[in-house]
Amino acid sequence: MEKFCTFTGIVAPLDRANIDTDAIIPKQFLKSIHRSGFGPNLFDEWRYLDHGEPGIDCSNRPLNQGFILNKDPYQQASILLTRENFGCGSSREHAPWALAEFGFKTLIAESFADIFYNNCFKNGILPITFSKDIIQFLFEKAEENTGFTFTVNLEDQILIDSSGNVFEFKLEVYRKNALLNGLDDIGLTLSHENEIIVFEKNHQIMQPWLFTS
Repeated sequence: MEKFCTFTGIVAPLDRANIDTDAIIPKQFLKSIHRSGFGPNLFDEWRYLDHGEPGIDCSNRPLNQGFILNKDPYQQASILLTRENFGCGSSREHAPWALAEFGFKTLIAESFADIFYNNCFKNGILPITFSKDIIQFLFEKAEENTGFTFTVNLEDQILIDSSGNVFEFKLEVYRKNALLNGLDDIGLTLSHENEIIVFEKNHQIMQPWLFTS
């Protein structure tokens, strides 16, 4: 997993609440166990006018021109702004896979579904929560300014908009460190490899009967 670095990105305002994982990546695309190839099918039923299936070339599909991610400059957005309870529904990890492959590095919402929230960190995405009033303010700013941008500084836990406004956000220390160092759950475990080796050696000494064949 890549280390999360400070970046400046375009904010795509998706003004809907309770967006579930089936909307993020529809169920027919779950047939694949690979972690790539889902970006073109992100929000498939909203982005396209036809029915999508795995293996279809999305470059030739009719687009829903009214959907935000089909409009300039939001095809290049790396920050998604939405409402409460984003990522509800099934626990499919394909949802953050699709968001990450499209190019989203940060998600901003009033709240996230718990399992989806955890899955974001495992896939290098930073989910940020703000109060309803701040979310509303950000939507108004995004609507007034096409191509509204944020600089995301995880180290200092702040967002800076293109007008210079600063928004602080809260995040657990271990999640922050994992993103900054590009560590998923396996990477976090392996960062304690030396301690694990020492434990296993002592374990064999203290309880040798567990290791006899």
